[in-house]
Amino acid sequence: MNEPPGRLLSHLAFMWPALAATSASELAATLAKGWTELAFGGDEEQAPEPPWATENTVALELSAVRLRDFSTAATGRPVLLCAPFALHGATVADFAPGHSLVATLRHAGVERLFLTDWRSATPDMRFLGIDDYLAALNVLVDELGGVVDIVALCQGGWLSLLYAARFPTKVRKLIIAGAPIDTAAAGSTLSAIVDSNAPAFFRELVHVGDGRVLGQKFLKFWNPMGLGDDDIGQVLQTHRADDDGDFDALAARFRNWYAATVDLPGAYYLEVVDKLYRQNALARGRFVALGKTIDLSKLETPLYLLAARDDELVPPPQLFALADLAGTPARHVVKACAPCRHLGLFTGTDTLRDFWPDIVRWLDQPLSAARAGTPEVSTH
Repeated sequence: MNEPPGRLLSHLAFMWPALAATSASELAATLAKGWTELAFGGDEEQAPEPPWATENTVALELSAVRLRDFSTAATGRPVLLCAPFALHGATVADFAPGHSLVATLRHAGVERLFLTDWRSATPDMRFLGIDDYLAALNVLVDELGGVVDIVALCQGGWLSLLYAARFPTKVRKLIIAGAPIDTAAAGSTLSAIVDSNAPAFFRELVHVGDGRVLGQKFLKFWNPMGLGDDDIGQVLQTHRADDDGDFDALAARFRNWYAATVDLPGAYYLEVVDKLYRQNALARGRFVALGKTIDLSKLETPLYLLAARDDELVPPPQLFALADLAGTPARHVVKACAPCRHLGLFTGTDTLRDFWPDIVRWLDQPLSAARAGTPEVSTH
């Protein structure tokens, strides 16, 4: 893909840390040209945190994450939305009315709904790694009673998969949307960038932030162009009509959301680059999580895998490979492919309407139920 950085980033939106802005060769040239500004530029002003579209409370607050409660009932099976820990925050799951996965799940019947709101890394968090975030996730699950259904988005997908494999009795069912699992199953912009640059390149990116990946600095560096209405409309699956004040307000909300970033611990970021992409360790059975090597063939948790047909970040084969890697019986694996780009999986009106209610119906089925007649890949 060789789209201009600004246009491509409107689709990538919240991916850590916007390194997919261009091809590997263009990335190197852009980096060489702008390195001085990145390394020695002044501090960037942090944009205000985006608002939540749905009323919620903070049920538990840890140094790395807040557990947000969107429940409409005090009892029932808990569903935990594992948001991505990436360039942008967890409000991607509750962006705006009509573009909220949280609201869609509640409307479809999920009564006890919680979300991982990963906190922006402070300087003292720069050494936190994947194990630290798995441990934090484990505390949240225990807080919810010790057994949950997980709905995992993007970078939250591989983290939740690691968790389910590491603690198999704590996850009843697992939904993964738009997550890289087997990065060798198909090429992607991210994979190409990792393959084309030595580890020292990524270490230097962390060094620039004194041990962190600084969201505001990278956002300015990688996306000096503005976000066009057409780009925003494609992401949200809605478009401007003549004198459409509603669209103008929605586009402004998206731009404000996009301007607000989070910082990532350098140790965590470098682990993701090396283990998930360079080594493809999760798919190859070499990923060590909290002291144990993860063998996906031993995972028997029911799986629902939702990919985006036109995903520029995570080609569907990178996610669908899990169906063969996991030990889950085929009758308990559902694969669906939505006709959208990456971010449209979570914010697009069509995808929210056409795919996610079916996922909730699948969640409500007893564990013994098989999905007889369910197509392997559905595009509705």
